[in-house]
Amino acid sequence: MDNHLILPACYLPPVSYFHTIQATSLPILIEQYEHYPKQTYRTRASIYSANGKLDLIVPVQRGHKGHTKMKDVKISYEWDWQRLHWMSLQTAYRSSAYFEYYEDDFLPFYRQRYDWLVDYNVAQLELLLRLLKIARTVGYTESYRQDYPPHLDFRSSIHPKRDSPVASHKPYYQVFENKCGFLANLSVVDLLFNHGPQSKEFL
Repeated sequence: MDNHLILPACYLPPVSYFHTIQATSLPILIEQYEHYPKQTYRTRASIYSANGKLDLIVPVQRGHKGHTKMKDVKISYEWDWQRLHWMSLQTAYRSSAYFEYYEDDFLPFYRQRYDWLVDYNVAQLELLLRLLKIARTVGYTESYRQDYPPHLDFRSSIHPKRDSPVASHKPYYQVFENKCGFLANLSVVDLLFNHGPQSKEFL
């Protein structure tokens, strides 16, 4: 365990998540036994819309209090959030250079229903690693452990309300930057849809 990156299972993870992965060649372990923390990237992705930063949030079933293990968190389909998220992605990125190139890769995540949040997020992670041409094995923790070495444990540091663990982000072209300037640490799909196969150079 001390030779793995310990990462949370995030929804369309931010650029800093992949900076962290690229900074080492270590395999990845996804934490599935932590108590589900609300208002984190586990259910939230930020994209660049025509009006600035837009958060897309995956709803989870009620009753997931602070003591629910991440692996037991179920996605809610009480309202059609998949359609809304897909429309938001299309509206934000249809004029980007590579959205159409990758569209068919991402569309299944907004048509197929996944029961478990961890399964949904990790399936996206594996797709993103492949599209970014980052070769890593992805496994799961088998129990909860608090005392991982700090330089390997990113469960808490990659968080929307904290500064990114990456000190500075290399700016890249964004479709709406003429309106709001460069927005750092959005979902990595912002980088991917704008720069396609060159995205890895910005990590």
